[in-house]
Amino acid sequence: MPRLAISPECARGLRALAEPARRDVMVAIRRFLEGAADGPHPERVHGARDPRVAMLRLTDRHHGVALRQRDVCWLLTVLPEDEALAYARRYGFGVNPEIGVIEMWDAEALERVLPALRRSAQASERRLFHNHCDADLVAVGVDPRLIPYLRLITTETALDALEPLLPPTQYAPLAALARQRSLAAAWRTLVHWRTTVTAPGPIDPDDVVAALDRSPHRAVFITGTDHLDRVIDAPEWCFFLHPAQHRLSRTLRYDRPVLVTGGAGTGKTLIALHRAAYLAEHGSGPVLLVTFSQGLSGDLAARLDELIPDEALRKRVEVSNVDRLAHRIVTEAEGRPPTLVDAEELAELWRDAAEGERHSPAFLLREWEQVVLAQNLTTLDEYLRAARPGRGVGLDATERTAVWRTIERVVERLRERGRRTLLQLAAEASVLLGRATGDLLAEGGPAREPYRHIVVDEAQDLHPAQWRLLRAAVPYARDDLFIVGDPHQRILDTRVPLSAVGIDAEHFRLEVSYRLPAEILSWGVRLRGGGPADGLVEDAHGLAGFRADQRGARPLVQAYESGEAELAGLVDRLREWREDGVPASEIAVAARSAELVRRAREALHAAGLDVRVTSLHGMKGLEFRRVAVIGVSDGIVPDPDALTPVDEDPAARAHDLQRERGLLYVACTRAAELLYVSYSGRASPFLPL
Repeated sequence: MPRLAISPECARGLRALAEPARRDVMVAIRRFLEGAADGPHPERVHGARDPRVAMLRLTDRHHGVALRQRDVCWLLTVLPEDEALAYARRYGFGVNPEIGVIEMWDAEALERVLPALRRSAQASERRLFHNHCDADLVAVGVDPRLIPYLRLITTETALDALEPLLPPTQYAPLAALARQRSLAAAWRTLVHWRTTVTAPGPIDPDDVVAALDRSPHRAVFITGTDHLDRVIDAPEWCFFLHPAQHRLSRTLRYDRPVLVTGGAGTGKTLIALHRAAYLAEHGSGPVLLVTFSQGLSGDLAARLDELIPDEALRKRVEVSNVDRLAHRIVTEAEGRPPTLVDAEELAELWRDAAEGERHSPAFLLREWEQVVLAQNLTTLDEYLRAARPGRGVGLDATERTAVWRTIERVVERLRERGRRTLLQLAAEASVLLGRATGDLLAEGGPAREPYRHIVVDEAQDLHPAQWRLLRAAVPYARDDLFIVGDPHQRILDTRVPLSAVGIDAEHFRLEVSYRLPAEILSWGVRLRGGGPADGLVEDAHGLAGFRADQRGARPLVQAYESGEAELAGLVDRLREWREDGVPASEIAVAARSAELVRRAREALHAAGLDVRVTSLHGMKGLEFRRVAVIGVSDGIVPDPDALTPVDEDPAARAHDLQRERGLLYVACTRAAELLYVSYSGRASPFLPL
C-alpha cells in the first residue's frame, strides 16, 4: 500500500478548489491512498531538477506534484496540468545535512539570477564568504549544491535578495555568518532546530522519509481516508506544527513542571492546545487548560473543539480561567456562591481607610495585593519580616505596622459586608484544596479534584495567589504542570518567578516568530524596548535572538490633526482592506480608551464595516491578518490614570510605564500581515522614531 504525506500548501490548495473539482480530486487521492488498481499512480517528470519528483493525474484537469521515495509520496500541490508541470520542474529538494529536516528551494529562480551574480562577482574582488571553506558552510547546514551560488555573493544586500529563494533553515545561518563573521553565530541559529527535531539520530541526506518525519511543519502522514478529510478541512494549525512546537507539545512525558517562554507569534498558545490534546489522549486523568481571562478561555475552548473532534477525548479537557476555578472551589466548600466586591466599592473602602494616613489608597491597595496577598501573609509579624520586591518606597517597622492596621480594617470591612476580591478567592481556594486533598496527591489520588494535568496559557499575568491555587490543584507527579507565557507581553504588574510559588520548572525558550513579518517584529521590539522583563524565571528575559522567519510590509504610522480626521482615516483604511479581499473576521481595531473604542465602533458601523473593535486589553491572545491601533497619542497612551505619581513611588511608576508599553506591544503584535497605527495631535512617547 502506498503511503501519503500532505504539505500545508497542498492542503491550502485543496481547500481553495471549487466544487465539483475539489470533490473529484479528493476521490482520486482517496483511491491512491487505498492502492486501487485504477487509481492515480506516480509518473516521472522529464526535465525535473530532482529525479524523485513525480506527477499524479488526479482528474482530466488537475495533477498533483509529489516527491517520491520508495512507497512514500509527499504531495506538494495540486494544480492544472501545465502549471503542475512547471512547478515540478522548478524546485530543488534536499535533506539539511545538520538538522535533518526536508528542504525545498526555487532552483529555477536561482538559475535566472546566476548571470547577475556572476557580473557582480566580476566587478568586485570581495566575496562575502571568502573566509569560510566549503566544509564550514556544510557544517552550518548549507546544501552543497547551493555553494557555487554563495561563492559569487559579494554583499549582505545580495544575500538578502536571495532570501525568498532559499530554505529558511539555510538562509538563517548564512545571514548570521555574513553579519557576525562567526561560525558560532551561525550554529546558534540552528540550535533551535537541532534540539527540537522529532526523530533524533544519524542523518542520512538521501533519506527523504526520515526527513519528512522530522518536519511536522512541512508534512503530515495520512493514516486513512477519514484522516485525509480532517487534514484538508481542519485549520492548518491543527496538524502542521514547527518542530519545536511539535516536540514540546508531544513529548511522551515530563518528569517535572515545564515552562515554555517565547515572544509574540512563536506559537505558545498552539503548544498549550496541542499539549492539552495530547494529555487527553495519553494522560492518566482529567486535564485543565487554564488561562488568564474568561474571554481567552472561551477562545481556547472553541479552538480545542476544532483540535479534538472525538467527543469522549474532548470531555477529558476542561477549559477555564483561574478566577472561575477559584470561584467554583469556594462555592463547593461553602455551599453558596461567594459575593465579589466591585471596583467602585473597593476603591471607596481604600479611600476611607487611607483618610488621615500617610500613604494613598492606590499605594495601600498595591501593598495588599503585591506583598500581603502575593506572599500569603496572615500576621503582622510575617509582614514585618517580609521582603517587598518591586516596591520602591521603603517602610520601617512603625510604618509597616500602620499599613498593616489599615489593610486589616479594609479586610474586616469586606468581611462584614460579605464581599471578597478575586485574589482573596484564589488564596482561599488554594487553602481549601490543600485541606481537601492532604496526602492524597499521588498517581492514585482523587479523580475529581485535584486535576491530574494542568496546562497554563498566558502565564505571565497570573498572581502568586493564583499560582498557589494551581499548584494545589494538581499532584506532584510527572506531567503535572505545563506552562507557557511571555514576560514581555505582561499587562498586569505580576512579576513572580515560579520557583517562589513552589514550581520548579524546566525552562524552554522559543526564539522564532512564525506569525509576525520581520518588519512588524523589529518595529514592535523597538516599541517594547529590547531590555529584559522579569517574571516566571529567576533571571530577567531579554529579546536578544528573537527573530521572524518571513518578510512583509512595514507598519504604517499615520498622524492626523484631529480625532475626527483620524476616525475618517480609519474608515478609509478599512475600506481599502475589505476591497483587498480581507474578510472582516481577519481585521481588528484597538484603542486604549473606552471612549475611543465606542467612537470607532460607531464610525465603522455607520460605514458598514462591522469588524472587531476592542480595547488594547481585549487583543490579548488573539491573531488577525490586519490590525489598526488608533489613538496612540500623548495623553492617551500611556493612560495617565494608570500611572502611579512619581513622588509617591518611583519604582511603581516605572513598572506602570513598562506595563502600558507592554500593553501597546501586545496589541500591535497581533497583526500577521499589516499593522496600521494612528494618532492625532502629538504622538505617544512610546512610538519608535
